[in-house]
This record gives sequence, C-alpha cells and structure tokens, in this order.
Amino acid sequence: MARGHHDVGGLPGAGPVDQTEHVLSDWEILADAVNQALTARGIKRTDEMRRAREEMDSATYRDMTYYERWIASIETVLIEKKILTKEEIDRRLAAFEKKWGGP
Repeated sequence: MARGHHDVGGLPGAGPVDQTEHVLSDWEILADAVNQALTARGIKRTDEMRRAREEMDSATYRDMTYYERWIASIETVLIEKKILTKEEIDRRLAAFEKKWGGP
C-alpha cells in the first residue's frame, strides 16, 4: 500500500514530531468539544474523520494545522450525511465573521 500525503512518519526530512505542550486557543478547545459531542451523539465516527483527512488535497492538508484538519473533516462528514449543506456552513461562517471578525 502506497503512503498517503498524511503518512509522513519516519520519512527522511519529515523531522521530529513536536511533543511540547502548548496552550490550546479557544477555537481549538471548541473544535475538540464539537468533535466529542458529535461522536457521543453517534453522528460521526473516528474512521469517517480519518478518511476525510486522508482524502484532502495534499497541499491543503499540509497547509492546515491539526485542529483545522479536524474542522474540515467534521464539515466534510456533516455535508456527506446531509446534516448541513456547504451553503449553510458558509452563511453561518460569514455571519460569525461579521459579528466577531475573521480568523
């Protein structure tokens, strides 16, 4: 089986994994809470999230942070399951940014 763009462990030049502790920002804490809530409600499964990350475009995957990938994967799963549409997500994001500012 060929390596996916997400599978960089042990590759030359991949560098060490940064294992230092860091303080999570508010949105990262919220991303984790949404992830856990959707799992607890049976709306999504870990394997769906993994598949969504593995199917991301390689450049997009590399350009995102860990929690950005989570959010993108959650969005993909919710759209696939017809819980939300891309348009609904975009509208809500625009309303949020109008009220609170951009990312």
